[in-house]
Order: sequence, then structure tokens, then C-alpha cells
Amino acid sequence: MSKTLAQLKKEIATLTREAEKLQRKEIEGVVVRIKEAIEAYGLTAADLGLGGAKRGPKAAAKKVAAKRGRRKAGGDVKFRDESGNVWGGRGPRPKWLRDALIAGKQLSDFEV
Repeated sequence: MSKTLAQLKKEIATLTREAEKLQRKEIEGVVVRIKEAIEAYGLTAADLGLGGAKRGPKAAAKKVAAKRGRRKAGGDVKFRDESGNVWGGRGPRPKWLRDALIAGKQLSDFEV
């Protein structure tokens, strides 16, 4: 004999409650074992990665977003080559630009 929808929903609810009770019981056991290990080894929150610098996917995403927002020091790019090398026109000329100038190129060839 097949069950009705109402019977199945009641059975699902009963099984869900049983699963939640079992999970709480297992968690209690895990917590007890963790506390025993912390005490036995003298571990601190910092040893466990707690209470210090944030870790995990959210912290990593924040770090990546912060890096994306940064600008390179030195201001705007004024010179660029085909390889993607850039120079802002301040400070000593970079090696890639010096080498190109020695090879016969003109500074104006690299202006952005």
C-alpha cells in the first residue's frame, strides 16, 4: 500500500527531528574531545587560528578586493611597450626602455 503525501510529510518531519537530536549529540562528543585536546596540548586561540587575523573565504575575498583598488605608486603611465612594460616618466629609465633606445627606437615610440 502506498503512502499519502501527508503521511510522507509527517514521516519526514519525524526523521528530521531525529536527525537533529543525533547531530546535537554527536556535536557534544566532538566538543568534549576538542576541549580535552586543547587542555592536553596547551593550545591557545591563536594556535587554532581563532581571535586573530580573519581567515577563510570572506577574508580572502576582502584581501583581493583591496588589492584591486590599489594604484601603482608613481602616478599615471606615460610610456608603454608591446610587452606591457610601463613607466611613468619619473625616476631612472627602466632597463626595458634603455635597451629599446639603444636598439634604435625613439622615446616617442612608447608614449601613451
